[in-house]
Amino acid sequence: MPTYAKPAIRPVMPYFSSGPTKKRPGWSSASLNGACTSRSHRSELAKQKINQTTTLARDILGLPVDYRIGIVPGSDTGAVEIAMWSLLGARGVEVLAWESFGKDWINDVANQLKINPIIRTALYGQLPDLGAVDFNNDVVFTWNGTASGVKVPDGDWIRDDRAGLTIADATSACFAMDLPWRKLDVVTFSFQKSLGGEGSHGVLIVSPRAVKRLETYVPNWPLPKLFRLTTKGKLNEGIFGAATINTPSMLVIEDAIDALNWAKSIGGLPALIARSDASLAAIKSWVEKTPYFGFLAENPTTISNTSVALSIVDPWFVKLDGAKKANIASKLIKCLEKEGVAFDVASYRDAPPGIRIWVGPTVETTDVKALLPWLDWAYARILQTS
Repeated sequence: MPTYAKPAIRPVMPYFSSGPTKKRPGWSSASLNGACTSRSHRSELAKQKINQTTTLARDILGLPVDYRIGIVPGSDTGAVEIAMWSLLGARGVEVLAWESFGKDWINDVANQLKINPIIRTALYGQLPDLGAVDFNNDVVFTWNGTASGVKVPDGDWIRDDRAGLTIADATSACFAMDLPWRKLDVVTFSFQKSLGGEGSHGVLIVSPRAVKRLETYVPNWPLPKLFRLTTKGKLNEGIFGAATINTPSMLVIEDAIDALNWAKSIGGLPALIARSDASLAAIKSWVEKTPYFGFLAENPTTISNTSVALSIVDPWFVKLDGAKKANIASKLIKCLEKEGVAFDVASYRDAPPGIRIWVGPTVETTDVKALLPWLDWAYARILQTS
């Protein structure tokens, strides 16, 4: 068994949670001093702030000019469910899932909306057969599986001449991955992921094809007020302007503006992607040398550059039963926390026991590099006492 000296270098910021994620470098509560608090969210100043948020996001993401973007309630979950409740049911539906969040959308479509979709699933670490998808149907999927660390490699599998809509939960992909916008009809995210913003609100992006569906199709189920995107048969343009569906937190808005301005200041989307890619590259280099850890993603082209899920591949560990594996993984997490070198890095509760490290653009690569020797040291220490 290899032996490891206790590392001398610690991460300066040991925050690797996959959501809410680390704040942008240099953030402090003083960043919120300009928030439009104690004012109506319908005031001109508040509207300017809301417009500033969506305009900055549009510019950094490189959205096509004819795509709408709006802030909605309920974080990314709210945005996905607004889209599904408002758009699905006009034609067949396929839902792809390879981790827990995709399975949530299956539950919504099959058990709540009662649509009886085609379901394409895969085990943690794998993707479903993307080539089998029928784009005559509407297709719901996560671009990046936050809980599994598995992303779709690109958008080449999505047909340009599709009849159905593509609805992509991209909350841990936006601002860290290059999305093929013309392949996507609905995209959702929340600022609490790649930009480390505060929770509560989601963002909904819709293409002209999605707008046409909204204006020509009425679902046969009731739509609560928080889900209604149209008024008198036309898109409610206010939602995609400065009039949110319900009262937003102006502190959340100010925090999003701060994160977006930081992103713009460092070079926009290319710089954000480069920061995430650099941290992933550091982990790849370490994985090649460590005897204990490997990527949960089985195909290298599907390894996420934001939510990196690591399996314990030590042969001794692999032979253990599920309960013992979970116990060892728990000891590893507690050891890292006790040393103050990594917080909130446990695998998602439904995923195989291991480590999940958020390496999105707000995380410094130097902190990722400093963390990695601690993983080997902590695991070797647990082996010695087990």
